[in-house]
Amino acid sequence: MESKEFERIMDFAIGEEIEARDFYKEVAQTTSDKSLRVIFEELAQEEEEHRLTLESLKTKQIQKFTFRGVADYKIAETVDTPKLSMNMKPADAIALAMKKEEESMKMYEGLAKAATEEEELHLFMNLAKMEQGHKAKMEELYTQTAFGEVW
Repeated sequence: MESKEFERIMDFAIGEEIEARDFYKEVAQTTSDKSLRVIFEELAQEEEEHRLTLESLKTKQIQKFTFRGVADYKIAETVDTPKLSMNMKPADAIALAMKKEEESMKMYEGLAKAATEEEELHLFMNLAKMEQGHKAKMEELYTQTAFGEVW
């Protein structure tokens, strides 16, 4: 893949991480629940770390990288997207984050399917795996929060 195309794709992915970080920061600032504030501040920090990782890959022109895949239990796919509110329950707030990660994963999977070059396919599939890892973390947190009696 040409350097310019790689940079374009990475800029897009970095922009997505910035958007997610800013969303989580905004939720942290608007929620009245202190425990949710902490959760969303941590999520914002994770998205910032993801942004830095992608920036590093872009700067070093590392086009061949691999994010480890994780099991996808598809919990997010069974949950409706809750509306953002000041008085969200912790499980709903985590479900909202989980759904955002699911959307990102599906977006990259769709871009991989539309890719016309093998390198683009590989890049988008790895970005999808990265988002799948975020989604899996949210699903685990959601399960622990929504079904605390099981734990």
